[in-house]
Amino acid sequence: MALFLLTLLLLLLLPNAFAFFPAHQKSHHPHHSDAAHDYRDALTKSLLFFEGQRSGRLPPTQRIKWRRDSGLSDGSAAGVDLVGGYYDAGDNVKFGFPMAFTTTMLSWSVIEFGGLMKGELPHAKEAVRWATDYLLKATAHPDAIYVQVGDANKDHSCWERPEDMDTPRTVVKVDSSNPGTEVAAETAAALAAASLVFRRSDPSYSKLLLKTATRVFEFANKYRGSYSNGLKRWVCPFYCSYSGYQDELLWGAAWLHKATKNPTYLDYIQVNGQTLGADETDNTFGWDNKHVGARILLSKAFLVQNVKSLHDYKGHADNFICSLIPGTPFSTTQYTPGGLLFKMSDSNMQYVTSTSFLLLTYAKYLTYSSKVVTCAGVTITPKKLRSIAKRQVDYLLGDNPNKMSYMVGYGTRYPQRIHHRGSSLPSVSAHPARIPCRTGFTALNSGTPNPNLLVGAVVGGPDARDRFPDQRTDYEQSEPATYINAPLVGSLAYLAHSFGQL
Repeated sequence: MALFLLTLLLLLLLPNAFAFFPAHQKSHHPHHSDAAHDYRDALTKSLLFFEGQRSGRLPPTQRIKWRRDSGLSDGSAAGVDLVGGYYDAGDNVKFGFPMAFTTTMLSWSVIEFGGLMKGELPHAKEAVRWATDYLLKATAHPDAIYVQVGDANKDHSCWERPEDMDTPRTVVKVDSSNPGTEVAAETAAALAAASLVFRRSDPSYSKLLLKTATRVFEFANKYRGSYSNGLKRWVCPFYCSYSGYQDELLWGAAWLHKATKNPTYLDYIQVNGQTLGADETDNTFGWDNKHVGARILLSKAFLVQNVKSLHDYKGHADNFICSLIPGTPFSTTQYTPGGLLFKMSDSNMQYVTSTSFLLLTYAKYLTYSSKVVTCAGVTITPKKLRSIAKRQVDYLLGDNPNKMSYMVGYGTRYPQRIHHRGSSLPSVSAHPARIPCRTGFTALNSGTPNPNLLVGAVVGGPDARDRFPDQRTDYEQSEPATYINAPLVGSLAYLAHSFGQL
């Protein structure tokens, strides 16, 4: 009888025990079953892309094997060493303005989410360092910053591999008589942000970056003027500054304040914030306009570090968030029918990745300080911000009307004809002989898939109606860029961690 009762008791208890067990397991990764994508794989690939964009002498650790050394005499025309750095997109020019912004955003990705990257953290830091080594060369001469290598118009008249480049490697600089506040202040921001990346792992390198950032910001602030004026024939229409240089001064000061904790920068922000456009309603964050990024970054000083004098930046950041939320009274953001944030037809995906990063970062700050966003009486929680960011990243990775990933090499269907010279032409190992300037246009105009996979490259993306033709000649939609990938690195690290993939 006792045995019977014991057996009955076990039978009654066991179902509950088994019912409890899966819930207990699931609580470790509460969203694991909701993961639509392999974010860890996407993170790995998003960092690999930067190796495909390298200029200079490639290291033995180079993983994108179809690339070779290039631009080994860059700077020699001006008697300086400007070997290294990144090609910004699908051509062979080194533009300092977007390269500096890429560096700032890669660094910010590591600062906020590097602790979640595990085995990818060394690759992320290597990607930052490839840029900062170059930026240190570009700022080595006092009161001058070298901001471009290559003549974009002549480069664009050829379609050739970087390894075959024979167009002029013109060196362009800003100095006291020909200022370029935007590019100088962005370079200062990049060096200051990167100094935080290396503070523990390489203190002497970190100090060098910060010392240089301080000097470069002083230069940017002292010699004010838009680089689009003095250097118009070189930088326009490619990377003209349309938003002016006030946003970069605010952004640069914000990063120097974060990196140094020097009250001088806090004073600078408090005195100049309004005149630098801290409360403007422009809500586009990218290589040209940094206002929104500065607001989010400065809101952290208030929310997390309790710097009360920066209280207004919480409000400025909230205004940006309210502009993104569909259905709220202040919503001004356009979305495609398939749900993609849409700012403009040319390289729209850069705004998707940068905005998603800001949403996840601001959600982190709000969570830390137990705060929310209120949009005309509607409460927006950090969880809501994360869900919007995840939706955007998921669209990019394949949850879209075309059922395709916009990251090369991720998923089963992705762009095959990206607007990228090195990817579209046979590699040096497959075709050792030089491919002349004009001969390459046959590849540009061909409908065949690119012979070399630029793994991890995120293209400009679909149009306002979710259409994507996958044509190499369509640079607006089919060209990848470093500043598209840089903020995505941070978002993918967060998502991979939160879904138990890292």
